Amino acid sequence: MTVSATASRPIPNVLTIAGSDSGGGAGIQADLKTFSALGVYGASVITALTAQNTRGVVAIQIPDAAFVTAQLDAVFGDIRIDAVKIGMLGNAAIVRAVAQALRRYQPASIVLDTVMIAKSGHALLAADAVTALRDELLPLAHLLTPNLPEAAALLNQAEAADEAEMMRQGMALRELGPPAVLMKGGHLGGAQSPDWLIEAGGTSRLGGPRLAVTNTHGTGCTLSAAIAALMPQRDTLAGAVNDAKNYLTEALRHSTRLSVGQGIGPVHHFHRWW
Repeated sequence: MTVSATASRPIPNVLTIAGSDSGGGAGIQADLKTFSALGVYGASVITALTAQNTRGVVAIQIPDAAFVTAQLDAVFGDIRIDAVKIGMLGNAAIVRAVAQALRRYQPASIVLDTVMIAKSGHALLAADAVTALRDELLPLAHLLTPNLPEAAALLNQAEAADEAEMMRQGMALRELGPPAVLMKGGHLGGAQSPDWLIEAGGTSRLGGPRLAVTNTHGTGCTLSAAIAALMPQRDTLAGAVNDAKNYLTEALRHSTRLSVGQGIGPVHHFHRWW
Protein backbone atom coordinates (compact mmCIF):
# COMPACT_ATOMS: atom_id res chain seq x y z
CA MET A 1 0.00 0.00 0.00
CA THR A 2 1.38 3.41 -0.99
CA VAL A 3 0.89 6.25 1.49
CA SER A 4 0.62 9.73 -0.03
CA ALA A 5 2.88 12.55 1.12
CA THR A 6 -0.16 14.41 2.44
CA ALA A 7 -1.35 11.41 4.44
CA SER A 8 2.10 10.81 5.95
CA ARG A 9 2.64 14.46 6.94
CA PRO A 10 1.80 15.03 10.62
CA ILE A 11 -1.18 17.22 11.42
CA PRO A 12 0.10 20.59 12.68
CA ASN A 13 -0.18 21.44 16.36
CA VAL A 14 -1.08 25.09 16.95
CA LEU A 15 -1.12 26.86 20.32
CA THR A 16 -3.39 29.75 21.26
CA ILE A 17 -2.33 32.01 24.11
CA ALA A 18 -5.39 34.10 24.91
CA GLY A 19 -8.31 34.84 27.20
CA SER A 20 -11.45 32.77 27.64
CA ASP A 21 -14.79 34.06 26.33
CA SER A 22 -17.66 32.51 28.31
CA GLY A 23 -20.00 33.38 25.44
CA GLY A 24 -17.96 31.22 23.08
CA GLY A 25 -17.57 33.70 20.23
CA ALA A 26 -14.06 35.07 20.72
CA GLY A 27 -10.81 34.31 22.53
CA ILE A 28 -9.73 30.76 23.29
CA GLN A 29 -13.09 29.35 22.21
CA ALA A 30 -13.03 31.02 18.79
CA ASP A 31 -9.39 30.04 18.28
CA LEU A 32 -9.94 26.35 19.02
CA LYS A 33 -13.02 26.27 16.77
CA THR A 34 -11.00 27.87 13.98
CA PHE A 35 -8.12 25.43 14.45
CA SER A 36 -10.50 22.47 14.21
CA ALA A 37 -12.27 23.90 11.16
CA LEU A 38 -8.93 24.33 9.35
CA GLY A 39 -7.52 20.91 10.14
CA VAL A 40 -5.01 21.45 12.95
CA TYR A 41 -4.77 20.21 16.52
CA GLY A 42 -5.27 23.03 19.02
CA ALA A 43 -3.63 23.53 22.40
CA SER A 44 -4.31 26.46 24.72
CA VAL A 45 -2.77 28.65 27.40
CA ILE A 46 -5.40 30.77 29.16
CA THR A 47 -4.27 34.25 30.15
CA ALA A 48 -7.59 35.62 31.42
CA LEU A 49 -11.08 34.55 32.39
CA THR A 50 -13.86 36.80 31.17
CA ALA A 51 -17.51 36.79 32.13
CA GLN A 52 -19.06 37.96 28.88
CA ASN A 53 -21.80 37.37 26.37
CA THR A 54 -22.85 38.90 23.07
CA ARG A 55 -23.83 42.12 24.85
CA GLY A 56 -20.51 42.82 26.56
CA VAL A 57 -17.92 41.99 29.19
CA VAL A 58 -19.22 41.76 32.76
CA ALA A 59 -16.00 40.89 34.62
CA ILE A 60 -12.39 39.86 34.04
CA GLN A 61 -10.14 37.76 36.24
CA ILE A 62 -6.41 37.62 35.46
CA PRO A 63 -4.32 34.68 36.73
CA ASP A 64 -0.85 35.04 38.20
CA ALA A 65 1.87 35.30 35.58
CA ALA A 66 3.56 32.29 37.21
CA PHE A 67 0.52 30.14 36.35
CA VAL A 68 0.64 31.33 32.75
CA THR A 69 4.32 30.30 32.68
CA ALA A 70 3.38 26.90 34.11
CA GLN A 71 0.86 26.37 31.30
CA LEU A 72 3.42 27.41 28.67
CA ASP A 73 6.09 25.10 30.07
CA ALA A 74 3.62 22.20 30.24
CA VAL A 75 2.61 22.60 26.60
CA PHE A 76 6.03 23.30 25.07
CA GLY A 77 7.68 20.68 27.26
CA ASP A 78 5.58 17.90 25.77
CA ILE A 79 3.93 18.92 22.48
CA ARG A 80 5.56 19.86 19.17
CA ILE A 81 4.14 23.32 18.44
CA ASP A 82 4.17 24.36 14.78
CA ALA A 83 2.63 27.80 15.22
CA VAL A 84 1.46 30.12 17.98
CA LYS A 85 -1.38 32.63 18.01
CA ILE A 86 -1.36 35.27 20.76
CA GLY A 87 -4.48 37.19 21.73
CA MET A 88 -5.60 38.83 24.99
CA LEU A 89 -2.82 39.03 27.59
CA GLY A 90 -4.34 41.18 30.32
CA ASN A 91 -1.39 42.85 32.01
CA ALA A 92 2.32 43.62 31.72
CA ALA A 93 3.44 40.71 33.91
CA ILE A 94 1.72 38.21 31.60
CA VAL A 95 3.12 39.94 28.52
CA ARG A 96 6.61 39.48 29.95
CA ALA A 97 5.94 35.86 30.95
CA VAL A 98 4.79 35.01 27.43
CA ALA A 99 7.76 36.80 25.87
CA GLN A 100 10.20 34.92 28.10
CA ALA A 101 8.65 31.58 27.15
CA LEU A 102 8.72 32.39 23.43
CA ARG A 103 12.39 33.34 23.64
CA ARG A 104 13.04 30.08 25.49
CA TYR A 105 11.15 27.76 23.12
CA GLN A 106 11.43 29.69 19.83
CA PRO A 107 8.37 28.40 17.92
CA ALA A 108 8.62 28.56 14.12
CA SER A 109 5.64 30.87 13.58
CA ILE A 110 4.12 33.47 15.91
CA VAL A 111 1.00 35.49 15.04
CA LEU A 112 0.37 38.37 17.43
CA ASP A 113 -3.16 39.76 17.55
CA THR A 114 -2.95 42.92 19.64
CA VAL A 115 -6.20 42.52 21.57
CA MET A 116 -6.81 45.73 23.51
CA ILE A 117 -10.52 46.57 23.38
CA ALA A 118 -13.60 44.36 23.10
CA LYS A 119 -16.27 45.15 20.49
CA SER A 120 -18.44 46.29 23.38
CA GLY A 121 -15.80 48.92 24.22
CA HIS A 122 -14.45 47.19 27.36
CA ALA A 123 -10.67 47.50 27.82
CA LEU A 124 -8.96 44.08 27.64
CA LEU A 125 -5.36 45.21 28.17
CA ALA A 126 -4.09 47.32 31.08
CA ALA A 127 -2.54 50.61 30.03
CA ASP A 128 0.92 49.72 31.36
CA ALA A 129 0.86 46.52 29.32
CA VAL A 130 0.77 48.36 25.98
CA THR A 131 4.38 49.45 26.40
CA ALA A 132 5.41 45.93 27.46
CA LEU A 133 3.60 44.50 24.44
CA ARG A 134 5.38 46.89 22.10
CA ASP A 135 8.81 46.34 23.62
CA GLU A 136 8.70 42.64 24.51
CA LEU A 137 6.44 40.89 22.01
CA LEU A 138 6.51 42.85 18.77
CA PRO A 139 10.17 41.92 18.13
CA LEU A 140 9.32 38.22 18.61
CA ALA A 141 6.25 38.07 16.34
CA HIS A 142 6.48 36.87 12.76
CA LEU A 143 3.17 38.54 11.92
CA LEU A 144 1.35 41.36 13.69
CA THR A 145 -2.40 41.73 12.99
CA PRO A 146 -3.65 45.06 14.41
CA ASN A 147 -6.90 46.78 13.60
CA LEU A 148 -6.72 50.54 13.08
CA PRO A 149 -7.33 51.63 16.71
CA GLU A 150 -4.75 49.12 17.95
CA ALA A 151 -2.14 50.25 15.41
CA ALA A 152 -2.72 53.86 16.45
CA ALA A 153 -2.32 52.98 20.14
CA LEU A 154 0.93 51.10 19.52
CA LEU A 155 2.35 54.05 17.57
CA ASN A 156 0.87 56.80 19.76
CA GLN A 157 -0.69 58.31 16.65
CA ALA A 158 -4.13 59.19 15.35
CA GLU A 159 -6.13 56.35 13.82
CA ALA A 160 -5.61 55.88 10.08
CA ALA A 161 -8.46 57.36 8.02
CA ASP A 162 -7.52 55.94 4.61
CA GLU A 163 -5.53 53.15 3.00
CA ALA A 164 -2.44 55.28 2.40
CA GLU A 165 -2.19 55.99 6.12
CA MET A 166 -2.85 52.32 6.89
CA MET A 167 0.19 51.38 4.80
CA ARG A 168 2.34 54.06 6.39
CA GLN A 169 1.44 52.91 9.91
CA GLY A 170 1.99 49.29 8.95
CA MET A 171 5.50 50.13 7.77
CA ALA A 172 6.14 51.99 11.02
CA LEU A 173 5.03 48.95 13.02
CA ARG A 174 7.43 46.76 11.02
CA GLU A 175 10.24 48.99 12.22
CA LEU A 176 9.39 47.92 15.79
CA GLY A 177 10.39 44.33 15.05
CA PRO A 178 7.88 42.06 13.31
CA PRO A 179 8.92 41.12 9.75
CA ALA A 180 5.30 41.27 8.57
CA VAL A 181 2.25 43.33 9.53
CA LEU A 182 -1.35 42.77 8.45
CA MET A 183 -3.21 46.06 8.79
CA LYS A 184 -6.92 45.26 9.09
CA GLY A 185 -9.19 47.84 7.49
CA GLY A 186 -12.51 46.88 9.01
CA HIS A 187 -12.80 50.27 10.74
CA LEU A 188 -12.66 52.16 7.44
CA GLY A 189 -15.96 53.13 5.87
CA GLY A 190 -17.12 52.16 2.41
CA ALA A 191 -18.34 49.11 0.54
CA GLN A 192 -14.96 47.35 0.76
CA SER A 193 -13.11 46.06 3.83
CA PRO A 194 -9.47 46.12 2.65
CA ASP A 195 -6.50 44.70 4.53
CA TRP A 196 -2.86 45.40 3.72
CA LEU A 197 -0.11 42.82 4.19
CA ILE A 198 3.24 44.56 4.58
CA GLU A 199 6.36 42.40 4.27
CA ALA A 200 10.04 43.04 3.57
CA GLY A 201 9.47 42.14 -0.08
CA GLY A 202 6.57 44.51 -0.62
CA THR A 203 2.91 45.14 0.12
CA SER A 204 -0.25 43.29 -0.89
CA ARG A 205 -3.82 44.56 -0.81
CA LEU A 206 -6.41 42.00 0.21
CA GLY A 207 -9.77 43.37 -0.81
CA GLY A 208 -13.14 42.05 0.17
CA PRO A 209 -16.76 43.15 0.37
CA ARG A 210 -18.11 44.69 3.57
CA LEU A 211 -20.84 42.21 4.43
CA ALA A 212 -24.14 43.49 5.82
CA VAL A 213 -24.15 41.21 8.87
CA THR A 214 -24.37 42.00 12.59
CA ASN A 215 -22.72 38.80 13.87
CA THR A 216 -19.13 40.07 13.98
CA HIS A 217 -18.06 39.08 17.50
CA GLY A 218 -14.65 37.40 17.43
CA THR A 219 -13.66 38.36 13.88
CA GLY A 220 -10.16 39.49 14.87
CA CYS A 221 -9.52 36.39 16.97
CA THR A 222 -10.80 34.16 14.19
CA LEU A 223 -8.67 35.77 11.48
CA SER A 224 -5.42 35.58 13.44
CA ALA A 225 -6.17 32.02 14.54
CA ALA A 226 -6.88 31.04 10.93
CA ILE A 227 -3.57 32.50 9.80
CA ALA A 228 -1.70 30.61 12.53
CA ALA A 229 -3.49 27.40 11.55
CA LEU A 230 -2.66 27.84 7.87
CA MET A 231 0.96 28.99 8.13
CA PRO A 232 2.26 25.41 8.60
CA GLN A 233 0.04 24.30 5.70
CA ARG A 234 0.90 26.95 3.07
CA ASP A 235 4.13 27.72 1.22
CA THR A 236 3.98 31.48 1.81
CA LEU A 237 2.67 33.85 4.45
CA ALA A 238 0.65 35.67 1.78
CA GLY A 239 -1.05 32.39 0.86
CA ALA A 240 -1.94 31.69 4.49
CA VAL A 241 -3.27 35.22 5.01
CA ASN A 242 -5.34 35.17 1.83
CA ASP A 243 -6.92 31.78 2.64
CA ALA A 244 -7.57 32.88 6.23
CA LYS A 245 -9.35 36.02 5.03
CA ASN A 246 -11.49 33.93 2.67
CA TYR A 247 -12.37 31.58 5.56
CA LEU A 248 -13.42 34.51 7.75
CA THR A 249 -15.46 36.05 4.94
CA GLU A 250 -17.49 32.86 4.59
CA ALA A 251 -17.81 32.52 8.37
CA LEU A 252 -19.29 36.03 8.39
CA ARG A 253 -21.50 35.36 5.37
CA HIS A 254 -23.01 32.27 7.05
CA SER A 255 -23.25 33.84 10.52
CA THR A 256 -26.92 34.66 9.90
CA ARG A 257 -27.63 30.92 10.27
CA LEU A 258 -26.73 31.22 13.97
CA SER A 259 -29.01 32.56 16.68
CA VAL A 260 -26.69 33.20 19.63
CA GLY A 261 -27.49 35.92 22.17
CA GLN A 262 -29.20 39.28 21.92
CA GLY A 263 -26.20 41.47 21.08
CA ILE A 264 -23.31 41.13 18.63
CA GLY A 265 -23.35 37.45 17.73
CA PRO A 266 -20.44 35.23 16.66
CA VAL A 267 -19.31 34.20 13.21
CA HIS A 268 -20.07 30.67 11.99
CA HIS A 269 -16.76 28.82 12.38
CA PHE A 270 -18.15 25.50 11.11
CA HIS A 271 -20.10 26.86 8.14
CA ARG A 272 -18.66 24.16 5.83
CA TRP A 273 -20.10 21.31 7.92
CA TRP A 274 -23.19 22.53 9.78
